[in-house]
Amino acid sequence: MRLNYHQDTDSLYIHLVEHPGVEAREVAPGITIDFDREGKPVGIDIEHAKSILDMNKLDIESFPIGKISSA
Repeated sequence: MRLNYHQDTDSLYIHLVEHPGVEAREVAPGITIDFDREGKPVGIDIEHAKSILDMNKLDIESFPIGKISSA
């Protein structure tokens, strides 16, 4: 999983897997989920992220992490 914040548009994209989506559905105003060919979610796009999310803190709990990368 990878998080990308785009400051110029104040949008956050959460890459759930590293392959492209083929369909996008807006599930709430400003929140879109991308799906692959099998209908599985591959990413989440959040517009106006600072007004929706607390961008000051990221907590990870009970997550089976093998390696943390800051690429």
